[in-house]
Amino acid sequence: MAPTHVLTSEHRQQLELVAQAAFANPFEDERYRLDAQLAQAPAEHARPSHPKREEVYTRLIQSIHALLYDALDAGKLTFNDFSARDHDLLVYATLFVNFLSLDEAMVEHTLKQLETPERILPVPFAKQALAKLTKAGFDKEQSTRFFGLFYQISRAYYFISTWLPGSSDSMRTLRARLWQNVFTSDLQLYEFHLWNRLEDFSTFILGETGTGKGTAARALGLSGWIPFHETGLHFAENLCSLFIPVNLSQFSEALIESELFGHEQGAFTGAVKHHKGVFSRCHRHGTIFLDEIGDVNIPIQIKLLNVLQERAFTPVGSHHEERFYGRVIAATNQSIQDKREQGLFRDDFFYRLCSDIIVMPPLRQRIQESPEELNLLLEHIVTRIAGEPMPILVDRVLDVIQERHGFDYPWHGNVRELEQCVRRVMITGDYRPLSLHAYDSQSSQMTRSMEQGDYTATELLSHYCTLLYEQLGSYESVGEKLEMDRRTVKKYIKAHKDTEK
Repeated sequence: MAPTHVLTSEHRQQLELVAQAAFANPFEDERYRLDAQLAQAPAEHARPSHPKREEVYTRLIQSIHALLYDALDAGKLTFNDFSARDHDLLVYATLFVNFLSLDEAMVEHTLKQLETPERILPVPFAKQALAKLTKAGFDKEQSTRFFGLFYQISRAYYFISTWLPGSSDSMRTLRARLWQNVFTSDLQLYEFHLWNRLEDFSTFILGETGTGKGTAARALGLSGWIPFHETGLHFAENLCSLFIPVNLSQFSEALIESELFGHEQGAFTGAVKHHKGVFSRCHRHGTIFLDEIGDVNIPIQIKLLNVLQERAFTPVGSHHEERFYGRVIAATNQSIQDKREQGLFRDDFFYRLCSDIIVMPPLRQRIQESPEELNLLLEHIVTRIAGEPMPILVDRVLDVIQERHGFDYPWHGNVRELEQCVRRVMITGDYRPLSLHAYDSQSSQMTRSMEQGDYTATELLSHYCTLLYEQLGSYESVGEKLEMDRRTVKKYIKAHKDTEK
């Protein structure tokens, strides 16, 4: 039977607003405005950090429920009873309100699964949720897929909003960009065509040491699509298995290939048993995070490029080709442009990695944009370290920062340094970066030795690298300042330490 019902102009107008909200980026102002309009609340109240956000959220659900109840004639109709013009609007509203109603349970399940990485947990509310979708007019396959999409959306929002807090413009932009990285700029396009086809979209995360590149990568990696198994009432994978990080700077050039691609027993001296590399361990819906990608040499870049292009690799010592199905996220704090100009980073490898480039803002920029950023970050860090909010400790840390350094302190180590500042204040009641005192005393010693002609060129460079390392906090930062490779910097610093033993 052909559809016989049409929406009133008033219903259609309201449902169009619902559809816009359903597909809007939840970290952009347009979504806050639409939520507030539908909930008949001030737009500012719809922001996640506002105390009345939960109230707006509840009113939003109630508003859409009431709208659907009225448009569907008190539940006597389904969206399949309406003409094509109105059908989609009713579908979007039905899905949106079902997601909103399930979000709290989804977050609770996510947290329980994070605490239980060794097994896949059942989803106790799944049966009722699927029955509700079926009753609304979706078939079994659609209901199962949309339930999986609800879980992905809920996880992505939770990880991005919770792990990457901040009120500055640069952090709001970052959260919106991370959301786009998971769902593209068009959630409708993603939902219809790309939900299981994003493995070919690689991501490059750039930023200074300590800005949170690893946190952003983990948020993205744990937000991937996971199918739902209706028969077992559980998702196909434990979300903890979605993300496989590997810090490439931790491995020698001889071992990187084995760590990435694995090796067969006897492939080289020391290969006493078969080893599965990260590309073998990554399943279809997973993500590999290649941290410090700027440190890998050209031969490894070529091998990685082939994996990204051909989606295939061969373990060391094997003749059997394996397939790779997951996504790749790479990160570095080095200037990739400089390395490309120096011939140390291949252009074709760069262009294969950069489907999306995300730049992490430094802490000094965030504080300059929003004076409240420091306080907000301290509240987040203190709560995470102490297990509960401690406003008194936050005030104490703020007092120490103001007294010792002033609020224009540059935070060379970014958020990572701020975390250590909190820990130092908790332990000692004070925070004076070791680099300040050490730099003063050691630089005086260095000056005296230079004046007396006591240094060889190697000793001078070793001492200078050490001083800069204590001031800047990383081999990469020293290397950038001295235009040296991080491994060379590390060698000189080790040589200096050896002479002091």
